[in-house]
Amino acid sequence: MKLWLILAFTALSFGTAVAQEHSDVNEANNPLTPKITVNFHDYYIPSFNDVPGSPKSNQLLLRGLIPYDLGGMPQLFRYTLPVATAPDEPSGYVTGLGDLTLMDIFILPKHGEVTLGAGPLVVLPTATGESLGSGKWQIGGAGVVVAAQTWGLIGGLATYQTSFAGQSDRPDVNLFTFQPIVNFNLARGWYLRSSATWNFNFESGSSYVPVGFGVGKVIPLDKGITMNAFVEPQYTVWKDGAGSPRWQIFAGMNFQFPIRKLAE
Repeated sequence: MKLWLILAFTALSFGTAVAQEHSDVNEANNPLTPKITVNFHDYYIPSFNDVPGSPKSNQLLLRGLIPYDLGGMPQLFRYTLPVATAPDEPSGYVTGLGDLTLMDIFILPKHGEVTLGAGPLVVLPTATGESLGSGKWQIGGAGVVVAAQTWGLIGGLATYQTSFAGQSDRPDVNLFTFQPIVNFNLARGWYLRSSATWNFNFESGSSYVPVGFGVGKVIPLDKGITMNAFVEPQYTVWKDGAGSPRWQIFAGMNFQFPIRKLAE
């Protein structure tokens, strides 16, 4: 009888530990987790569709997330600043800053395990080269939905942006993107992921839908800080127009800092 009790207690403890581990991995991958977050994301594109000369491109995205509360409404301020290397005729390639994107996401009341967020989006024409940005001021909105599961995470991030000012000789911007988020948790902080961003350019008519499949690992550090490293190859399965990536490699590292413990 005692043996059965020991086995039952061991199984219960193991199940609780696994559930907590999966919860920690979900929190590290949830774009709506209210923690100070610093991201280093990189897109390497070795091949484009229907572009002569086989050019390559690389874009390092410096991203951050700052949670705050205004008037009792929890919000997440998110910024993205690209450091890019892009083809540039006739010099070959140019490296510099891209356009700065700012979002302010309002977190809505939860519905079960589903969390919703929405808010305005602004793009500043901070690019240091013509090939690195649009040359346009842009405004729009973003919406996020995330549902934590016992096996992982499912959700999506949608954005829309349109230009309203800027260099008159540059094309206008009218862009919609959707990033599906699907994570499947494994053991010891490992997980499988798919998060390729679909792009629909209503101005130029050049749109494409990639699909990604990668792997990542969440590593606890000191003082409640977590590091999340991943790599995800992505292949374009549908395109309309020239210039889309034939395939690309999305890799990065995320660091989350719990505000309460940092304050202590």
